[in-house]
Amino acid sequence: MVIRFFDMFAGIGGFRSGLEAVGGFQCIGHCEIDKYANQAYNAIYKSKGEMYFEDARTIDPNDLPDFDLICAGFPCQSFSVAGKRLGFADDTRGTLFFEIARIAEAKRPPFLLMENVPGLLSHDAGRTFKTILSTLIELGYGVEWCVHNSANFGVPQQRRRLYIVASLGGRGTGEIFPLPGGNAEDLKQLIPGPQGQRVYDPSGVACTQCAGSGGWGGKTGLYFIDMNSNPVITRHARCITARQDSGVSNHRGEHSAVLVTDEPRAIISPDREKVRQQGRRIKEPNEPMYTITAQDRHGIIHHGRIRKLMPIECWRLQGFTDEQFYKAAATGLSDGRLYKMAGNAVSVPVISAIGTKLKEINERYDIVQ
Repeated sequence: MVIRFFDMFAGIGGFRSGLEAVGGFQCIGHCEIDKYANQAYNAIYKSKGEMYFEDARTIDPNDLPDFDLICAGFPCQSFSVAGKRLGFADDTRGTLFFEIARIAEAKRPPFLLMENVPGLLSHDAGRTFKTILSTLIELGYGVEWCVHNSANFGVPQQRRRLYIVASLGGRGTGEIFPLPGGNAEDLKQLIPGPQGQRVYDPSGVACTQCAGSGGWGGKTGLYFIDMNSNPVITRHARCITARQDSGVSNHRGEHSAVLVTDEPRAIISPDREKVRQQGRRIKEPNEPMYTITAQDRHGIIHHGRIRKLMPIECWRLQGFTDEQFYKAAATGLSDGRLYKMAGNAVSVPVISAIGTKLKEINERYDIVQ
């Protein structure tokens, strides 16, 4: 049987892409309050004729047809360690979980699938997550959860996220997590320093992608491209950016976020990546070499290029296809919005892995009629 799902807080449709890639899932409608994300969603999925709701708080469950699954990456800023962590108490974004519960109580779908940041587990000493679990259990759902890293599911990005699956009546509870996944190489830092000046080695995976970090440094993603005669070619980008208008430095003319120089730069102890002098590891062109010490050695970086990722690369790092990106971009969305959408999205391959398990459980217990 086809599992029909309602896509809440849909963004650019990471849940939908992941489930449709598995097959056997059908979207009956979506909810998304950001008009630009909804613009991209409609372009990607041709959702004309499907039910659409702008604000989850205004949904009347009586307007919804019957369905089998709610997907929801409910807003995570209230629980993230990067935010103020206000949770349910003082932040209206945190209360949006209860909109999921409200619709689940009225429609009684067999499954719920939710995603959030791992900080939700520890927020308010665990009391916030306890409230979520208690609410779902009172509604008759069995609940299981697990933190998974997207890097283990075919995308080169360090992205740890909490996934929650609830099954009405507890059928199949405990049979989804942990998910099988491969191993990914660790993030490797090439040039230390403040965020925005760090450069990452091409042999690892990328940093976690965010929709918008604080400060100019947090909005800059940099990785090193080997410009030697025998360059190292890699598919793995170093760091993911959420903004296109923050450059490598504050120097005039460098705000393109591409730094190319024909002049050598001093680097301290190239074979010892953690060594710095006066907080620095690499100098500007024409600056004198580092102070010679008994233990440090010095080197030169020459003909190197450092840049941040393009929007399409960020979408790839979340598991979206180039075709999907081009459909969204063709609607006239700015690079800044395309970066933000990628940062807010759920990683498609992880959802596919969960969707595969949901299908197996549905078939085993004959849940969806």
